[in-house]
Amino acid sequence: MFFETAAYAQTAAGAAPQTAMGGLMSFMPIILMVVIFYFLLIRPQQKRQKQHAAMIDALKAGDTVLTNAGLIGTIHSVDGNVMVIDLGGTKVRMIKGYIADKLDPATLNTAAEAPKENK
Repeated sequence: MFFETAAYAQTAAGAAPQTAMGGLMSFMPIILMVVIFYFLLIRPQQKRQKQHAAMIDALKAGDTVLTNAGLIGTIHSVDGNVMVIDLGGTKVRMIKGYIADKLDPATLNTAAEAPKENK
């Protein structure tokens, strides 16, 4: 009985007992961090994945592509999930998922013809 009154006295004299709102406020920093991570990391990554998937689905023969290995080539043919890429004398079969980007051939030609500076 003495312990019950002492515990009650400490609660009454110290801080007010936690309410439902006080419990929620203690989780607010964690909730805020989850929201920040969602908008800064998760949502932009999902958006990039959707754009990449749309670009991969739109690939057709004649498109110039960059592979994840850094090779630049022209798509010769597409058969389902596998495509044949012409690397300039060599043809390589590759899965669509290993295409990093679709390139503009006009931009590639002007960059290759740019004069190099001698140091």
